[in-house]
Amino acid sequence: MMAIDHTANVTTPRHRQAAQDSPLPSPLRIGLSRVVPELKMFYRRPEQVALTFSMPAVISLLLGSIFSAKLPHSTTSTGAVIGASMLAYGILSTSFINLGIGIAGDRDTGALRRLRGTPTTASSYFIGKILLVAVVSFAEAIVLVSAGILVFKLRLPSSLFGWFTLTWVFLLGVVSCSLLGVFISNFASNAVSAAVITNGPAVGLQFISGTYVPLMALPSWMLTLGSIFPVKWMAQGFRSVLLPPDMVAFEPAGSWEHWRIFLVLTAWSIGGLIACMAVFRWSDTK
Repeated sequence: MMAIDHTANVTTPRHRQAAQDSPLPSPLRIGLSRVVPELKMFYRRPEQVALTFSMPAVISLLLGSIFSAKLPHSTTSTGAVIGASMLAYGILSTSFINLGIGIAGDRDTGALRRLRGTPTTASSYFIGKILLVAVVSFAEAIVLVSAGILVFKLRLPSSLFGWFTLTWVFLLGVVSCSLLGVFISNFASNAVSAAVITNGPAVGLQFISGTYVPLMALPSWMLTLGSIFPVKWMAQGFRSVLLPPDMVAFEPAGSWEHWRIFLVLTAWSIGGLIACMAVFRWSDTK
């Protein structure tokens, strides 16, 4: 009995010590675990869901119906160009606008401060938000592409390279615009002020980036200004795979510039991550 008691007294602390020394999950694992809760919170706001999915499609159909004339020496209409470019607006809507407003609201209500008391780090929080945007943006892209195919005669990529291009433009666009949404949320005190500082710039970007108005109709200074931001390059990448190859003649550079699209979106993603890590805050306390 003494030997048994001695063994029990020795082994029990070892188990407790092992449990205490077990490492916390990695930021990636924590970020992945947040995807389902984030999706549930998003879909529990029906007005937000309806606006997110309907607005880009409605604008695309309206503008496409207004600009229905065929482009010179082409069988493609201006509406088709707008329909292909509108995917960039879809990503901007689900990421920059929704995250900017949602995160500012969560910070104002104290939800972020409570989340800070868990093992969630800033990087894992960013991962969860970006994956949320990726899922919602993918669903919205299906809606926009389906409408474009039915109404504007858009075409899906016919080659592996086309699908590859569509994939990396989509992913880099989601990451860069999501990080911009996280970044801008730090300058809003609540969801109302966040709506002002996100929707205003977003509308302006649509015009100078060739989503509301084709690039060939813009003055040179707007083209230069739009080329600074990621929306113009996302729209150009989507046009390169959803429109006929001969439509490259209507691009300002006369080329799809895939290498430049990749560099600009990557630069915005890296810069956005650095900026978010520098200014992100969990509560209203400065």
